[in-house]
Amino acid sequence: MTQAFTSQTLARSSAHPQDGHDRAVGIWLLVCAAMIFVMVLLGGITRLSGSGLSIMEWKPLMGALPPMSTAEWERVFALYREISQYKNVNHGMTLAEFQGIFWWEWSHRLWGRLIGLVFFLPFLWFLVRGYLRKAWVPKLGAIFLLGALQGGIGWYMVASGFEDRDSVSQYRLVLHLGMALVIYALILWAALDLLQPRASGGSAVATARTLRHHAILLLILVSLELCLGGLVAGLHGGLIYTDFPLMNGDLVAPDVFALSPWWANITENPGGAQFLHRIGALLVTVTLLSLVWRAWRCDIPDLMRGRMGLLLLALILQVGLGISTLILVVPLPLAVAHQGGAVILLSATLYVLHGLKRTGAAS
Repeated sequence: MTQAFTSQTLARSSAHPQDGHDRAVGIWLLVCAAMIFVMVLLGGITRLSGSGLSIMEWKPLMGALPPMSTAEWERVFALYREISQYKNVNHGMTLAEFQGIFWWEWSHRLWGRLIGLVFFLPFLWFLVRGYLRKAWVPKLGAIFLLGALQGGIGWYMVASGFEDRDSVSQYRLVLHLGMALVIYALILWAALDLLQPRASGGSAVATARTLRHHAILLLILVSLELCLGGLVAGLHGGLIYTDFPLMNGDLVAPDVFALSPWWANITENPGGAQFLHRIGALLVTVTLLSLVWRAWRCDIPDLMRGRMGLLLLALILQVGLGISTLILVVPLPLAVAHQGGAVILLSATLYVLHGLKRTGAAS
């Protein structure tokens, strides 16, 4: 018993205190990632409820406060009545109805400010306390700068709706969504780096390396599919061809390639964008299923088998949400859930890829 006690004591004393610091930083990063996930859902609600253009001013600091008087509410409502969305879509809207859409956009912006605080203040605290490894300081600093840039991109997107159109530019919408997901992926990957111990070596190393290339392909396809989903949303393409797997009874709708040049059908044609989104979903499904099938037939750790199972569940969830959202003509709760399901699928893909990277790098 004395020998066992001595071994445990030596093991504790040899543990590097930085390991505990890494865990604390990793948990903080997971909280930040979870907040960005909520932010994506709020963004979906804002877009689907037509709330995104209700605040026509960008005040990074003072904008955190909503209108505090009747006169101020009348002022911001008067600004909204000047744009095309009010004139063409919401003409005759009352102040109470305007407040209903205003609060969604205000909540979306406020949540973004809170994410900035939850990231920046603990970052400073960890830095001062010496919790951060030297290599992590510039990485996390760069992520914070990307977050600040994202605020500017958000306003750049909203400002496009003040022009002669009833909604924001689909190009700027994809840029804003894409940047949010890049920041989310960077934070999640950093958290996994800090929280996941390196896997042990063995025969699984070579297998993990071959599967990793497959997982990278899946990540690329999932990312492209998310961008196509943003285009469909920006073009309101989910409101047409609401049957599945056909498109109004056709395998390929007649107007899918109606625009010229051909590439305009990807970014300007709602039917074309939806068709490509369907094709992208098929490619993701085939690539993911083949990855899971290969992994389960290989000699990989049980932990990785579990991750593959989570990836498969994420796919089933997202496919079900996507088809349901389409055939029910984009009800807000399902559409928001579908957007959240896309982030879950991205997260599961990153989780699998990170595990393969850890296993494949083991020695």
